[in-house]
Amino acid sequence: MTNSSKRPGTKPLSGLHLLLTYECNYECDHCFVWGGPSQKGTMTLETVQHIVEQAKALGTIEWIYFEGGEAFLYYDTLVAGVRIARESGFKVGIVSNAYWAVSDTEAEKWLRPLAGLVDDLSVSSDVYHGDGDGVSYPDIARRVARKLGMPVDFITIAAPEISDAGGAAGQLPAGESAVVFRGRAAEKLASRVVATPWEQLDRCPWEDLRTPERVHVDPFGNLHICQGISIGNMLQRPLPEIMCDYDADEHPIVGPLIAGGPAEIVRLYGVTHEDAYADHCHLCYEARRLLRGRFSDVLTPDQMYGHG
Repeated sequence: MTNSSKRPGTKPLSGLHLLLTYECNYECDHCFVWGGPSQKGTMTLETVQHIVEQAKALGTIEWIYFEGGEAFLYYDTLVAGVRIARESGFKVGIVSNAYWAVSDTEAEKWLRPLAGLVDDLSVSSDVYHGDGDGVSYPDIARRVARKLGMPVDFITIAAPEISDAGGAAGQLPAGESAVVFRGRAAEKLASRVVATPWEQLDRCPWEDLRTPERVHVDPFGNLHICQGISIGNMLQRPLPEIMCDYDADEHPIVGPLIAGGPAEIVRLYGVTHEDAYADHCHLCYEARRLLRGRFSDVLTPDQMYGHG
């Protein structure tokens, strides 16, 4: 499939999300990229520059997001990367848990260099992210960001038992989203919901796998159509070439997902499975985890599977 052969009415790739680091100061149960203090893998500024240049070469990217892990842990690279992206003509967003917003004064020190450069600050605020001494870091971050004229809102992940929250895909929307049971969430939270028979998990409800509007790139260059499913490596091949050559139906994981969801992966490859799973992502993640030895270049890196 080439970019020119997209289905009528579909949008081209418009968002590129940089996983600046897999490291995080928190180790949240719901995290589907296994973020935590011991995670390895952080972008250099040279890698950020290369990715931004590739985004510009593709010609359809509008937004570049910096996230993680926790992007503010590598603050100098973050600020420099935001400037590069903004000066290259992109809208820029950041996702953060606001650990740095311990007071209005401190928050302003962190945010002022980004004022006028960031078009969206998405702050995680839910039961998985801690407050300090009864102080709400996200509230402080939002208050100070608004003072500086920076667009800001909260991202909230509902408790697993709450089933009527919206879904989660890509850059999470403002408001409350449901847990997706992949990564650490598959291990820590899946047992807290009523499971669904595996045969019924026959679609991918969150991603447009054939014609994605956004993808993620990690510190190693892996281009993720969904976290843990690579469609190429931006440090090995140019982004326009990767997207031009991307054939969803021929991809060993994406193809089955389109044809029949996670259940089709199980059937096609004879994956050992349980009778039921928390959701589609749960079965998909567990099947992929068992297939990594067979598709190591696609189901990568180790960090996405809890082995970073």
